Amino acid sequence: MDYGKHQAPQGAPQGYEPGENILTTLIRIPVRIVVVVLVLPVRMAWDALTALWHAADRVLLRPLGRALARLLDTLVLTPLTWLYTWVLTPLGKGASWLAVALLLWPWIGLWRYVVVPVARYGIAAPAVWLYGAVLTPLGHGLRWIGTALLAPAARGLGTGLTWLLTTLLVLPVAGLWRYVIVPAVRYGLIIPAVWLYGAVLTPLGLGTARVLGQVWRGIAATGRGLGIALAWLVMTLLVAPVSWTYRRILAPIGREIAAAFEVAWRITGYVSRAVGRAIAWFAWHLIGAPVSWAYRTVCTPIGHFVRDSVWAPARRAAAETGRAARAALASARETVRQARRDAWRALVGSTDGARSREPQGIPARTLGSTTTVPSAAQASETPLLGEKFVKRG
Repeated sequence: MDYGKHQAPQGAPQGYEPGENILTTLIRIPVRIVVVVLVLPVRMAWDALTALWHAADRVLLRPLGRALARLLDTLVLTPLTWLYTWVLTPLGKGASWLAVALLLWPWIGLWRYVVVPVARYGIAAPAVWLYGAVLTPLGHGLRWIGTALLAPAARGLGTGLTWLLTTLLVLPVAGLWRYVIVPAVRYGLIIPAVWLYGAVLTPLGLGTARVLGQVWRGIAATGRGLGIALAWLVMTLLVAPVSWTYRRILAPIGREIAAAFEVAWRITGYVSRAVGRAIAWFAWHLIGAPVSWAYRTVCTPIGHFVRDSVWAPARRAAAETGRAARAALASARETVRQARRDAWRALVGSTDGARSREPQGIPARTLGSTTTVPSAAQASETPLLGEKFVKRG
């Protein structure tokens, strides 16, 4: 019984295909088991490499790339930008100006003040004068000579030579061709050749063509028969077995192997994920959970103790020391400033009980005016040794 003639029932599973033979059904389960066994290590290695790559990319490659980019920007791009902006650009502008000054401007001056005047006044102006004053009248005279004298003589000479060649050469040759050569060829060659072709060659050619046609049709019929027989033999002995082998054996085996690889890839994916979750669970319970417990239970209290008992008092002490140092420096500055004021007051005194101060670059004034003279020497507005200003007017 041919198993492949049965169609798939209405409630058949999704993987069942119509036209499957008994060989397909027999090799499906063993092939899938073997493929699962072969694909499982490959899928687990692939998943492990993928996870390792993602972890390395997230932990190592991206920070390394950002660090390399920042290092490249700091060590290469920034110096190159500074070099281009402050060194190469001024050098380029200076070199371009120097090139224009040394190479372009001399040629422009040579062209404008040497070549153009020499060409205009040394060549163009004499050439225009020579053309207008000498060559034009000479050309008009030669044209009149050719038109009035040489042209009639050439026309008469041409007419005489034409009549002479026609009388002595063309007319005899035309008469010989018309009255001798043409009649001889027509009545001596063409008419006998036409009669020979129509009376002898045409019947002989028709008989020969008929005989050759029959022979060719026989050869063609024989060739067609041989071709049909050869094609039947090739189809029966070669194409039909190969087609049956491909359709009944190779195609089902190939489909089953491809389906087995697809199913095995999915199954091994589930297995690989389960193994990965198990490894992650063991890693968390063996490493992650103890480390987390140690961080929460030991490191965090120790860190809080160090922060509250050591770091905070040290920071407060450093802040108090800094404030005391700043206060001492401010007091020393104020003491120095007061000593400088007392020294200045002891030297120059004070006016009208007002607190004297050091001069701070007071601009000089002219006598009796408030206009500042830039060229005048600076003078203090504070009277020396108790003197007072005398009011004018």
